[in-house]
Amino acid sequence: MSVRRVEPRDVPAVVELVYALARYEREPDACHLTEEQLQAALFAPAPALFGHVAEADGQVVGCALWFLNFSTWTGVHGIYLEDLFVLPEHRGSGLGRALLAALAALCVERGYGRLEWSVLDWNEPSIGFYRSLGAVGMDEWTTFRLAGDALAALGSSPAADPSTTSAPAR
Repeated sequence: MSVRRVEPRDVPAVVELVYALARYEREPDACHLTEEQLQAALFAPAPALFGHVAEADGQVVGCALWFLNFSTWTGVHGIYLEDLFVLPEHRGSGLGRALLAALAALCVERGYGRLEWSVLDWNEPSIGFYRSLGAVGMDEWTTFRLAGDALAALGSSPAADPSTTSAPAR
């Protein structure tokens, strides 16, 4: 078993893992990721998405996909873990912990202030696992999301046009 940075050859397996995660999270119809999209996101000249994979017996059986965030309060970057998934038959083998440990080590090495992620409130096995590592729930925070029609409406509103926004008076 091992954990390493994702490579172009891993893209098909990682896409399959993302679809498996969507099924696990009871949202199989919400996942539309293609290999081309993931390839472009991970391996563009200036990527905004990064990843690690977990291997067992030469097969990719887990992944962590993440990106940088920034805390204006601490003044340093952090990692936001978008997806963490290990195939059910490989859970309990230490691969999930190893993926998180690799990201934590990256945070320490680069001086990032935190590693954070979201978990569905019904996912008690994962919540227990995260707490066993010392992670704490941010229960006082509520996640908001703009998507679909609401995102399009706000993005096309007059306030979204920078040419209609006046600069502050000096």
